[in-house]
Amino acid sequence: MASRVPAADQALRILRLLARRPGPMPAAAIATELGLPRSSTYHLLAVLGGQGFVTHLPEERAYGLGVTAFEVGSAYLRQDPLERLARPLLSRLVRAVPVAVAGHLGILHGRETLYLLKESGPGAPTLVTEVGVRLPAHLTASGRALLAALPAAQVRALFPSRAAFVDRTGHGPSSLPELRAVLADERRQGWSAEDGEISEGYASVAAAATDHAGRPIAAIGLTFRRADVALDAWPVVAARVREAAGALTDRVGGRRAA
Repeated sequence: MASRVPAADQALRILRLLARRPGPMPAAAIATELGLPRSSTYHLLAVLGGQGFVTHLPEERAYGLGVTAFEVGSAYLRQDPLERLARPLLSRLVRAVPVAVAGHLGILHGRETLYLLKESGPGAPTLVTEVGVRLPAHLTASGRALLAALPAAQVRALFPSRAAFVDRTGHGPSSLPELRAVLADERRQGWSAEDGEISEGYASVAAAATDHAGRPIAAIGLTFRRADVALDAWPVVAARVREAAGALTDRVGGRRAA
């Protein structure tokens, strides 16, 4: 559907393009990339520059993001929008599952899973996945859900050698080939799971939410006592988790995985 404010749409497309690129771009390259007339592109860049959203680098004859774009991004982080958008979804998810579970929202921080939110249902187990806790991403369901959505080269960069593979309970992948095999299986099924890899007697399932480019931004997961959920019931629990992750993707304006 065409925008009713085409100039605003085109200006935002320029900002998103510059945000995706590792460095500044010439105006002609911006126009070509977005299929815009050069005259319109120069006009839009002048307006964006006047408001500080882009900056002109005369020596490079190129344009990059300006300080106002940084201010907007910083304000976004200060408002904790991801946690605010995810909390009601996580709360509903925990109540919807007919067993005692703890729900959590996690992100990748290097090769660790960093937990931002936790919601506990009645009788939920006491876990190590408290807010602010970091755990090895290759052992957590949330971490693997995020890793499974990353390019292979990025996963390799995070886990360059066996020394990068921390062990907790003697379970889980301990090398890059093992991790790749696990991620491939979990990518095909659309959700991730761990069984006793973080704490003996506990298991988790998780799915990733993605941004407008399909990149993973966070994972929603549920942890339960291993004895409370039969293995053949895990896909049923995982389906609920995938629904919640998909809803979070929608809330952030992301693109659901195919």
